Amino acid sequence: MEAESLPSLSTLLQSADQWGEVLVLLPLLVALEAVLSADNAIALAAISRRLHDPQRQQQALNLGLLLALLLRLVLIVAAGWVLRFWPLQLLAAAYLLWLACSQLLAHGPQEPTASGDSAAGAGDADNASLLAVVFTLGLTDLAFSLDSVAAAVAVTDRLALVMAGGVIGVLALRLTAGLFIRWLEVFAHLETAGYLAVGLVGLRLVARLALPQIHQPEWLMLLVVAGLFAWGFSRRRPAGSETSEPAPGAPS
Repeated sequence: MEAESLPSLSTLLQSADQWGEVLVLLPLLVALEAVLSADNAIALAAISRRLHDPQRQQQALNLGLLLALLLRLVLIVAAGWVLRFWPLQLLAAAYLLWLACSQLLAHGPQEPTASGDSAAGAGDADNASLLAVVFTLGLTDLAFSLDSVAAAVAVTDRLALVMAGGVIGVLALRLTAGLFIRWLEVFAHLETAGYLAVGLVGLRLVARLALPQIHQPEWLMLLVVAGLFAWGFSRRRPAGSETSEPAPGAPS
């Protein structure tokens, strides 16, 4: 073999190694995103159900997860700084704890809109609530993403791989959140289980900041979340029971 052919062969072998790494690490990153996003999906589904119109729920999920994707990509690019900046992690933990407590401790449904409201006024209210839900979805996914991005960065330092895993993870999150919207109508304890998991993630972030020397095994967190989900799916609602408020103007 001629000496001048060695550099091109070396480049070829290096490319093969890189593709082999992609084939191994990308499925691992996607699986990691899917496992760590299970509680995220149920929280996003529960937030979307604040809009009682199924079409608006789907619209909110699409827009909210588009915003979440953009925020997640920014987080991945800035991961080296973000994961060392404890005030942001503390803020994310406080938000998750507030979200969980505010939903678990909420009392009574909101009053439905009066049927005499004008169509324009009802439209403005719907638009305002849609924007609020979209923003809440994006913010909630960002808070959850601190956990999954930290895990992904620990697996590989290849930015493109982590970003690809994040994009696929958000697409999977969209599918699972859509499923959870339907399941929340069927299973009585599922929404409570989801918000308990949200609070658990918030507590975990606080513990990581307060006691960084203590290792938190991933398997223990997954086991607890799996137990919560098993309880959430343990009881179906009675057939014909109402799980959400009636739409404005709908017959009682």
